[in-house]
Amino acid sequence: MSKKNIDKLSIIALGGVGEIGKNMYVVQYANDIVVIDCGLKFPEEDMLGIDIVIPDITYLSENRDKVRGIIITHGHEDHIGGLPYVLKHLNVPVYGTKLTLGLIETKLKEANLLGETKRILINSESELKLGALTATFFKTNHSIPDSVGVCVETPEGNVVHTGDFKFDQTPVNGQYADLHSMAAIGRKGVLALLSDSTNAERPGYTGSEKSVGIQIEEVFRRAKQRVIIATFASNIHRIQQVVDACVATRRKLTVIGRSMVNVVGIASELGYLHIPDGMLIEPEEVNKLAADRVAILSTGSQGEPMSALTRMARSTHRKVDILPGDTVIIAATPIPGNERYVGRTVDELMRIGAHVIYGPGSVTGVHVSGHGSQEELKLMLNIMKPKYFIPIHGEYRMLRQHGLLAESVGIPKEDIFIVDNGETVEVQDGVARKGSKVPSGNILIDGLGVGDVGNIVLRDRKLLSQDGILVVVVTLSKQDGAILSGPDIISRGFVYVRESEGLLDEANRIVTSTLNRLMNENVNEWASLKTHVKDALGRFLYEQTRRRPMILPIIMEV
Repeated sequence: MSKKNIDKLSIIALGGVGEIGKNMYVVQYANDIVVIDCGLKFPEEDMLGIDIVIPDITYLSENRDKVRGIIITHGHEDHIGGLPYVLKHLNVPVYGTKLTLGLIETKLKEANLLGETKRILINSESELKLGALTATFFKTNHSIPDSVGVCVETPEGNVVHTGDFKFDQTPVNGQYADLHSMAAIGRKGVLALLSDSTNAERPGYTGSEKSVGIQIEEVFRRAKQRVIIATFASNIHRIQQVVDACVATRRKLTVIGRSMVNVVGIASELGYLHIPDGMLIEPEEVNKLAADRVAILSTGSQGEPMSALTRMARSTHRKVDILPGDTVIIAATPIPGNERYVGRTVDELMRIGAHVIYGPGSVTGVHVSGHGSQEELKLMLNIMKPKYFIPIHGEYRMLRQHGLLAESVGIPKEDIFIVDNGETVEVQDGVARKGSKVPSGNILIDGLGVGDVGNIVLRDRKLLSQDGILVVVVTLSKQDGAILSGPDIISRGFVYVRESEGLLDEANRIVTSTLNRLMNENVNEWASLKTHVKDALGRFLYEQTRRRPMILPIIMEV
């Protein structure tokens, strides 16, 4: 039997399908693994207290000697944010373009990993030999410069990962999508295409970033007082257009928000952002200048509770207040789930008396997406002409819609694989099929803890947040099991003690009688005592209040 018949190509999504965020994709042939992207996602509402979520890398850890490196397509958090956590367990080289590596290095510095992480600079002309795999690249348009797609050459054929993309015919920075390289890859033949599905539900074409610059400048010209503009910190094209609007309207600019300050610093240093000397001022200087000579660039386009814009809207920012008559531009579309936060921030800004420009880009013109709409997704499919298609980077309905678009351009339904995280598409002798699942899921980051908060802890937090906690403290005699002190009942978040003395006295009596009954029956195992106390007290409290607080019995012996 030939070697080719034994070895197979595996394509695995460890994150990024059925969700927006924590993108991580694996291309494996025999003993060589290449990882594409290593992102995070922000917690959902039921993940109480969780800071961020990263992919489960159990499969990569178990195969660490096969991992040849992590290729990063661009510098957004949902593609680089997992690196500081993953690299602690998987010390492999990281490949990225100039700006992407600049943003990654800041993260690694904060995590004390800069010295021990091998970082390798690539561009669209690079060719990487990674064991039996070879990676080449092509330029794409996105809402951050230096974005690339990846073509992984394998013994089975070429696997193309588009990265995040749109086709912008008038890009702000003159970095056009490299249609020639894409067409050349398509001519050579594409075995499998993994393509961005974010806007698969949106008909037509995504607007050009250049059109946003015209609208922003128009708003700056009309504004009688200060202009405050909130956008994604990583949208460097948008930041450049804000700078250009300041130049055109002779305004000074201040930058507020840690991530915005970081990105502006890195992008300026690396030559991706051009800010005239003397334009930037410190936040403290804002109030010293005429209101129509100042603009403020801020984080908070998603209404995040601790962001600079939200704090300014609530008048809790230490350095800058928003005043009646100021113009506030929210130049971003809310990420699904954040609409409520954005709405709340807009309400608070309007209460102050600010003029607020927000909403879908088609209405206000101050935002366009960085992702291609349906016609651009079809164009990518037609350029690449893949044998097999795997939609990625999107919630399930987006992947499904992208699959329908692929069918509409002639890809047979049976050659389209809509996968969940952990599912494998295996290709052997040119034939693809769904393979076995690998471990996948969410690793939750809470403070410095990585993965130490799981479903049980989250369930407890949910319970505490809903019905509170009741702690029952009892001291028993070691000799005869008699109650020496207690039961003392401590309530937090369940009932207000001063108004519920009768309820708690009765609860006390139930605990006492339950323990006395168990002692008479010679039940003295602590686990059994605690279970009986919890059950009896839980039943009583539910009958009286229709609430189920967490009951924590603490039994001591002296």
